[in-house]
Amino acid sequence: MTVQVADIPRTISAKLVELAVRNVVYGLPVKNTDALANPEALTYFQDRIELRDQA
Repeated sequence: MTVQVADIPRTISAKLVELAVRNVVYGLPVKNTDALANPEALTYFQDRIELRDQA
């Protein structure tokens, strides 16, 4: 599934942070947000039920 968001969270060295996004989608805490260049981008993935597994 593809959804459009305004920004994707990245580390300070510009790597994508898939694990942090997964944690936000499932309501789990995100560790080490200090390593993110744009931690505010995680808010785009909160409360997006359509991103959760349908299994």
